[in-house]
Amino acid sequence: MKKKWKDLGYVDEPVPEKIDLVKEIRKLREEKNAVILAHFYQKPEVQDIADFIGDSLDLSRKAADTGADVVLFAGVHFMAETAKILSPGKKVLIPDLNAGCSLADSCPPDKFEMFKKTHPAHKVVTYVNTSAAIKALSDVCCTSTNALQIIEHFPKDQPLIFAPDRNLGQYLNSLTGRNMLLWDGACLVHEEFSLERILELKEEHPAAKIISHPECQQPLRLVSDFIGSTSALLKFTQQDSATSFIVATESGILHQMQQASPRKTFIPAPPNDSTCACNDCEFMKMHDLTKIYLTLKYDWPEVTVKENIRTRAEEPVRRMLDWSQTPQ
Repeated sequence: MKKKWKDLGYVDEPVPEKIDLVKEIRKLREEKNAVILAHFYQKPEVQDIADFIGDSLDLSRKAADTGADVVLFAGVHFMAETAKILSPGKKVLIPDLNAGCSLADSCPPDKFEMFKKTHPAHKVVTYVNTSAAIKALSDVCCTSTNALQIIEHFPKDQPLIFAPDRNLGQYLNSLTGRNMLLWDGACLVHEEFSLERILELKEEHPAAKIISHPECQQPLRLVSDFIGSTSALLKFTQQDSATSFIVATESGILHQMQQASPRKTFIPAPPNDSTCACNDCEFMKMHDLTKIYLTLKYDWPEVTVKENIRTRAEEPVRRMLDWSQTPQ
């Protein structure tokens, strides 16, 4: 039996060949009082149609601050959940429900809850790249931008659990001198970069600076000229005097880097797969203009969070926002 489009996780309906998708999306956005959010890792055409482009938490905060009734999040599922956590009165849509996250999936709520119970003296700090259920089990959340500030908010003698990204956790331990207990999770995109091939690129482009996300493994971080969140990497390329960069994060950010600095050269860091020149997140690339158009047209797929989980998850997110605005 043929599946209905609602069983697919996205609206599977042909659209007229000559339709102007950009025009129709803008029309629907106005009619439905919607706001379109696109993560830095989205396809260029998706970024170009968005009202706001950025990191996941920044996008959710911007959505909450708007008067929109509908939030369409071109990102992955946990990001849309975070938007719903901060904007419970808004309808939150995602063009493809199948857009998951390897990092979020590496931390199942039932197993993490058992892990937490075996370490009752520890406070729990979780990266925002987690499900709402994991956030609900946390004391405070963090982003790659504010993680250091959040962790240092705790006394030095307070034992901490950090989840789910072990690479980011290791990096933070090295910066703080702490020995946080790390959940063994990782982002497959950032784990797959080939240090050997990146060093070969450096030989070919000796003036290029290597910049990397802290979710990358330690050997790559050690050879990097700069380590930072996606937005921090973008800012660095705008402000630094170098004219070429080898970029070790998901390649979608190169679109914004090139727009911001058209005279500079951006080289995507390659993964271990010898057939690829860049490292893309298959989940991030699931969205396209056709899906965005159909999602706005039908108000589906919708992302919901059970209210008892939403309220528990909101507390550590709000605490993070408060702590990251408080001078230390």
